[in-house]
Amino acid sequence: MDRQRVLVKERIAEHGVRFLEERFQVDLGLDMAERELFEQIGGYDALIVRSATRVSADLIEHAGRLKVIGRAGTGVDNVDVAAATRRGIVVANAPGSNMVAAAEHTIGLLLAVARQIPQADAALRAGRWERHNGVELADKTLGIIGFGRIGQLVGSRARALGMRVLVHDPFVSEERCRELQVTGVTLDDLWRQAEFITLHVPLTAETENLINRETLARMRPGVRLVNAARGGLVDADALIEALRDGRVAGAGLDVFPTEPYTEGPLLALPNVVVTPHLGASTLEAQDRAGVIVAEQVAAALEGRFVSNAVNIPQLGAEDMEVLATYLPLAGRLGAMASGLCDRGGPIDVVYSGGLAQFDTRLLTAAVLAGAFAGQSDEPINIVNARAIAEARGMAVSEGQSQAVGEYTNLITVRCGGSEVAGTTIGSENHPWLVGVYGVKLEIEFASHMLVMQNDDRPGVIGRVGTMLGEEQVNIANMNVSRGVGGNGAVMVLSLDHPPHPQALERLSRLDGIHSVRLVDVA
Repeated sequence: MDRQRVLVKERIAEHGVRFLEERFQVDLGLDMAERELFEQIGGYDALIVRSATRVSADLIEHAGRLKVIGRAGTGVDNVDVAAATRRGIVVANAPGSNMVAAAEHTIGLLLAVARQIPQADAALRAGRWERHNGVELADKTLGIIGFGRIGQLVGSRARALGMRVLVHDPFVSEERCRELQVTGVTLDDLWRQAEFITLHVPLTAETENLINRETLARMRPGVRLVNAARGGLVDADALIEALRDGRVAGAGLDVFPTEPYTEGPLLALPNVVVTPHLGASTLEAQDRAGVIVAEQVAAALEGRFVSNAVNIPQLGAEDMEVLATYLPLAGRLGAMASGLCDRGGPIDVVYSGGLAQFDTRLLTAAVLAGAFAGQSDEPINIVNARAIAEARGMAVSEGQSQAVGEYTNLITVRCGGSEVAGTTIGSENHPWLVGVYGVKLEIEFASHMLVMQNDDRPGVIGRVGTMLGEEQVNIANMNVSRGVGGNGAVMVLSLDHPPHPQALERLSRLDGIHSVRLVDVA
């Protein structure tokens, strides 16, 4: 039997190449032009790229033998994952390869900003002996926003420097904070107390411009900021104003709203340290990425479990045939439960009916992936979701119930005081929400779900509809429960587009409305 063939299109660590050569026929196509790649890809079982090669749907169509695409790095933005999935091609990356590099660069920026090291270097090279007074990190308070794996590495290193560490991350338990000897706080408390602040969250609609004029005004005077996560987390104009008037004493920036950022007012400010997106740029991180992706490719070609797969999990054919139809439902329930929970805490998943007969760990991973979506500084998928939960100290439990009840199969998810339940309906297995806060209702999932707790009395529904109409928000679907046993009712609406924050504020003030939550479950 012919050996399987691997094309290494971009440079990876020599250890990774040798690892592959021991098992497969490996060709290096470092100088291969795009046209040649299209012509040759049909003869390969695996393709390894970094960020420079675009693996498009067209290229995938030419890859008749391809079983796996390895991306030597964290993201897979240059790979058409949907096209690969349709063709049954595993896409794997190396998400943990740059964690240490990113954490160390953050600490480097903290030190550089505190002691004004780049400014001193520049002055001395220019012939000036300027001895500015910096500040020490020891005994200062560091606020970390986003306490995933990179945030935790930053926290441990900051503690070693003698800093007091505050963290804000609703998905990290109090017990995990105690284990890591940090203090979990609200954002308001972090703004008030932190003398240094560093960001480690993804860029989402909720986190965009997290640092803005309002939040800067609530911070301690003389705070110092570091951002090595995403440029869009910071309103650059607001930061520039605060740096100029002294409300922010200094900033260390590795990322910018638009890149490359080679000219602009930030570069002219004397109290700013800038680097050109170097967070993952270490020899060790690049080598680590190459070795990890080589191991992932080998696992896929040899039919073993691919731990960093970002699309199709490795399942038995019989289980996959049944469980695959429930994966979208599980993810939406996780997002819904997360969006409705009032506090972080354990996630409990119960499978009722026919689903109770299966190994449901995959569905639970989908629940976790939905719950964590947009809440982590790293890519989330059904493969790594449970590991992320463990890293955050979040307890996850699964239960089974043979009781059928009203539905042949039912998934119930509880998290932080919220409870949602769902099933699939119709021949195409559309995900439906059939319970919220323990109250029965039925509505098909949509991208934008508005959930309200309300009084069960005349006029409430009409006021909600009228107000949303005034806000030009179209209601695609609605279901309303009755109040039971003296409890309030629950109203769930699916919307064509999300309302503006002021519309949600208006809704919350309506007579008869007790809570309003907008949840994106796309």
